[in-house]
Amino acid sequence: MIRVVLADDQALLRSAFRVLVDSDPGMTVTGEASDGAEALAVIRESGADVVLMDIRMPGVDGLAATREIGADPGLADVKVVMLTTFESDDYVVEAVRAGASGFLGKGAEPAELLAAIRLAAAGEALLSPSATRGLIARFVAEAGEREGVGLDDSVLRVLTARERQVLVEVAGGLSNDEIAGRLSVSPLTVKTHINRLLTKLSARDRAQLVVTAYETGLVRPRTG
Repeated sequence: MIRVVLADDQALLRSAFRVLVDSDPGMTVTGEASDGAEALAVIRESGADVVLMDIRMPGVDGLAATREIGADPGLADVKVVMLTTFESDDYVVEAVRAGASGFLGKGAEPAELLAAIRLAAAGEALLSPSATRGLIARFVAEAGEREGVGLDDSVLRVLTARERQVLVEVAGGLSNDEIAGRLSVSPLTVKTHINRLLTKLSARDRAQLVVTAYETGLVRPRTG
């Protein structure tokens, strides 16, 4: 059973999410919160596998709460899915750096939201691969232009050639099975490589691996 915590300052939206999540026999809502501070308390008290976290909330916002989750060893297994509007939220890359596993638009279809929760809980793949990949690429590129910082690929020196290959495929939003097929290895071998990537790059999950791939220039953002 996947335990889900809902964190959003809109009570009506939380109620709709609760009905949807509780309608799935493999999930249950263990708590709700109207801001980040309350979300942290609920997560610690009731437990959670996945948190649907709104980025914009009064007081402690979703971004700050996600940083707290990422910094707490006791919450290492908690996955955060940020709820956002792709067109207006400029914090997506920062959210992933903070420890978010992925993000989903508030206008997503019910089946898409439930699938996102399952994927986050399983740690199998970045959510909404095509949209997420393009969004990360855009924000990483814009951040580099604003800050005037060059790409630093020194962190990749600890990786083997095969690990770099796997990282490229992860950045493409592929699942373990898809990567295995493309590289002609077993899914178990891919999982082993990804676990090593997480350790070597000090990444919380696959979402952070994607950002690292873009920031180091291993994968270049598409233009046009």
